Amino acid sequence: MGGGKGGVGKSLVTANLSICLSLMGYKVVSIDLDLGGANLHTCLGIPIPDLTMSDYLNKKVTSINDLLTPTPINNLFVISGAQDDMGIANLKQTHKNKILSALTDLDTDFILLDLGAGTSANTLDFFMAADQGIITTLPEPTSIENSYRFIKSVYHRKLRTMEEFLELGPTIDQGLNAKISQNHTPADFISKVIQNNPSLGNKLRSEINKLNPKLIINQIRTQADIDIGFSMKIICKKYFGINLDYVGYLDYDATVWQSVKRRKPLLMEFPNSVLVNNFDRIVHRLLNIN
Repeated sequence: MGGGKGGVGKSLVTANLSICLSLMGYKVVSIDLDLGGANLHTCLGIPIPDLTMSDYLNKKVTSINDLLTPTPINNLFVISGAQDDMGIANLKQTHKNKILSALTDLDTDFILLDLGAGTSANTLDFFMAADQGIITTLPEPTSIENSYRFIKSVYHRKLRTMEEFLELGPTIDQGLNAKISQNHTPADFISKVIQNNPSLGNKLRSEINKLNPKLIINQIRTQADIDIGFSMKIICKKYFGINLDYVGYLDYDATVWQSVKRRKPLLMEFPNSVLVNNFDRIVHRLLNIN
């Protein structure tokens, strides 16, 4: 779960998608990687766990499994983020690799990563490492702009990771810094590479196509808010050549802040909320279940 702006509901979405999957019988681990600002545990209705990611990175525990904290929901466990001043932007390369490697040690059906806000290299790397990267945004201009900025950063990071073995060189900066007004976009850059070197360009396009991020619009109030997702999908395809999959929206509902205030999981505290159907529809879309 990523995005360019804080306060758009990433932790809420992570928590409740986790609950939905657990209620379907899957074993789920939700990991709070908003290091330094961890609050996923609150959305899941539990106090700050005694052991957090800091303890694993600082070798106070030897296995990431030691961090698994049960929640009130069967089959759902949480790993809390650091409760100190460790920020994900300051995470060492060795620590990032340690976390990514340790994920394979978890005996679970699904792992959900709550990345928090921002576009640091570490955040982008965790986002790209996921089988499905999900972006949450609000139907507001500043939030939408930040979502586009996040997508561009992911795109840029993807190209950077491929730069050496594809020998793209300085043309990457030229392609990414192009402006729409110049009739040159990142998507045009890929087409240009294909024209000059079809084999190289097609490899590049194949890697970019693997991004395929998902989009959730949170706190919608009108049909126009819902339609924003379809507009973003079109723009991402035109500008980046990326297939942005609009998997659903979440209605604005006052029960959200009530559940947070009570420190209770939303879907468990308010089972009749319209958000129950919203989340159920999104989960089925993500799992490709009709």
